[in-house]
Amino acid sequence: QVRLVESGGGLVQAGGSLRLSCAASGLTFSWYDMGWFRQAPGKEREFVARISRTSTNYADSVKGRFTASRDDAKNTVFLAMNSLKPEDTAVYYCKASRVGAPSSYWGQGTQVTVSS
Repeated sequence: QVRLVESGGGLVQAGGSLRLSCAASGLTFSWYDMGWFRQAPGKEREFVARISRTSTNYADSVKGRFTASRDDAKNTVFLAMNSLKPEDTAVYYCKASRVGAPSSYWGQGTQVTVSS
C-alpha cells in the first residue's frame, strides 16, 4: 500500500521560512516524479514544484523562494520555503507520479499559514 506523509507545516510570519517533508512508502521511490501542490481556502489545488531524478520545475509564483529536493535513500522529498508571503498560506500536498503507472498518489496534506 502506497503512503505519502507530509510534515513540517505550521504558522510563520511573513518573510520567514519552513521546510516541508514528504515521506513515501510502498513504492519504488526513485522511479517516481514527486510534486508539491497547494490548495488555499476557496481555491483550486495548484502546482508548486516538481522534481524528478534529473530536473526540477517550479510555479512562477514560487521561483527563487522555494527549493524542492529529494533523498532517494530515505524515500523523502523536501520543499524548502523561504521569504514566505501571506498568499503562500494553503494546505500543501505531495504527489507521486510516474509515466505508465496505473495511478498517482497523494499525501494527506500539511497546513502552512503565513501571517502578515
